[in-house]
Amino acid sequence: RKEYVDLYVNYVFNKSVQKPFEDFMQGFLRGCPARNWKMFFPEELQVLLQGYTAFDWHLLEKNVIYRKYKKLDKTIRDFWTVFHKLSEEEKKMFLAFLSGSDRITGHGLECFRFYIADPQVENPDESSPYASTCYLILFLPR
Repeated sequence: RKEYVDLYVNYVFNKSVQKPFEDFMQGFLRGCPARNWKMFFPEELQVLLQGYTAFDWHLLEKNVIYRKYKKLDKTIRDFWTVFHKLSEEEKKMFLAFLSGSDRITGHGLECFRFYIADPQVENPDESSPYASTCYLILFLPR
């Protein structure tokens, strides 16, 4: 039995995916030659390709740039109060709403900047927040 299980596991996890993996690796190496990524430790390469998944959310708040708002405006204070009460998953959903991804690549939140802007609409109570993912701007009505 043990030999059968070993052979079956080897087939499922190695032999059955060998050709697709080789094809993937060939394409990957064409776009990203090995000499360019061999300098990274596996953990660093994973962050480079996939991005960070754990965040210091207070650092995110600290790095925001405000447009037509001040940090102490009631709308901004209310926004951050609500934001910090969100679950970890909801905060990542906000990040995806803002940037198009629930991860941050590169240097992480230390270098991640986004804007909160007042869209200056006539009836802010009838307007919903929206984001410009290309420019990392959250348009937050008062």
